[in-house]
Amino acid sequence: MVKEGYPWVLVPLLAGLGAGLLYLFWPALPLLALAVVLLLLAAFMAYFFRDPQRAVPAEAGLVVSPADGKVTRIERLAGNGADSPTVVSIFLSPFDVHVNRAPIAGEVIDVTYTKGRFIAATSDNASLVNEQNALTIKGERMTVVCKQIAGVLARRIVCWKRPGDSLGLGERFGLIKFGSRTDLVLPRGVEVSVKVGQRVSGGVTVIGRFLDGE
Repeated sequence: MVKEGYPWVLVPLLAGLGAGLLYLFWPALPLLALAVVLLLLAAFMAYFFRDPQRAVPAEAGLVVSPADGKVTRIERLAGNGADSPTVVSIFLSPFDVHVNRAPIAGEVIDVTYTKGRFIAATSDNASLVNEQNALTIKGERMTVVCKQIAGVLARRIVCWKRPGDSLGLGERFGLIKFGSRTDLVLPRGVEVSVKVGQRVSGGVTVIGRFLDGE
């Protein structure tokens, strides 16, 4: 579990245990119900902030998924020209792992946080108007932009990296709390290998491959 999850787990856990102890001395049904609800909430928070180990592929030129979730959009930007970048949007439900991982190995050359709204993360406009944090990562073969975008429930974007930091392929760099979206902007020369509707796993699923000679 990531450290940001400890307060979210410990507070309802301790409150639930306290309500359970009170129930032992004063067996009132509302106290029992409160204890059960709080303990279930603590269990969900522990599940939400889980941080499983991942086997990152080692093949050169790969772009891996920066998040767990479902691919909701694959679209060329800037007029759909041949040289236009491609954006891949991944929607994260509250039941997905919310730790974000580096899609490529490289150096973080820019981190830009933008305040905004909290409309549904599945909307195309979310990438324009919602609260978000954009990391630009420069690798040996390409530079990609990874956007952490808040959704309706999300109210906190966490990023552990700063400009000048190095990232390994699939390395953890942050998380978004409680339902969100992650956009990955890929340059010309990357062949996208996922489809809309496909479920992906952060640091594991291959999103695309850099084509030599492009």
